[in-house]
Amino acid sequence: MAKVAFIGLGVMGYPMAGHLLKKGGHELTVYNRTFAKAEAWVKEYGAGKAARTPAEAAKGQDYVFCCVGNDDDLRSVTIAKDGAFEAVEKGAVFIDNTTASADVARELYATAKAKGFGFIDAPVSGGQAGAQNGVLTVMCGGEKATFDKAQPVISAYARAVNLIGAPGSGQLCKMVNQICIAGVVEGLAEGIHFAQKAGLDIPMVIDTISKGAAGSWQMDNRWKAMNEGKYDFGFAVNWMRKDLDIAIAEARKNGAHLPMSALVDQFYSEVQRLGGGRWDTCSLLARLNNQSADGKKG
Repeated sequence: MAKVAFIGLGVMGYPMAGHLLKKGGHELTVYNRTFAKAEAWVKEYGAGKAARTPAEAAKGQDYVFCCVGNDDDLRSVTIAKDGAFEAVEKGAVFIDNTTASADVARELYATAKAKGFGFIDAPVSGGQAGAQNGVLTVMCGGEKATFDKAQPVISAYARAVNLIGAPGSGQLCKMVNQICIAGVVEGLAEGIHFAQKAGLDIPMVIDTISKGAAGSWQMDNRWKAMNEGKYDFGFAVNWMRKDLDIAIAEARKNGAHLPMSALVDQFYSEVQRLGGGRWDTCSLLARLNNQSADGKKG
């Protein structure tokens, strides 16, 4: 058992902290920008304690986890006034599950190293369901000795935890993950859209092609929502656009060409204009169906 803090109790962090308590058996202190949510977490799980600042949460802990929104949010809970980095103990490990830029990961790693504690950038994949079920994929960047120390603790909410490389590599791997998802979801949206227009039996089509080379996690888990037009759940379009923006910005630095990612990002902006900013990323089909409806009106 270790002393653990978790900073950021959003749709991902809330259940992840729960797994650290229940499956990991660790002693938990939680912090959320809205203190009432931290209190609610303690009440729900019947254990742990709520802190009023990130620094208070981090003080005296062996491991400090963090899962917030973006680079600015991350800096605000780490290096700003009353941030966690004011209080993390020497020899402790800070594990950041935020999907953020590789630049901020390297920046925080250097700051942590100067202060005498470890830092791992550890973005996750698997969405809200993966967090709730404790089966996230965690891609890590950092020093191997620090990773080896943190990996058994991270495993409480994960089915795969891999060290990708040096600091920032976890974030770079998450960018690869989102680039691949963008292309798969757009392809699936177009395929279902075509099948609908062709008057095919969609469940039969999916049952058939999912067993061949076209099969994917997205197909298995999102085809039904797409076919029924029910998108009010899951990984939000707003979040995916944030992630693609990070990947596209990084590509400008390293010389990679991401024409498909840039195009799908534009498609997601159209979904936002339809009012779907909080819809699941599979809502790309709504854009295609809306275009078809507009064409009929014209």
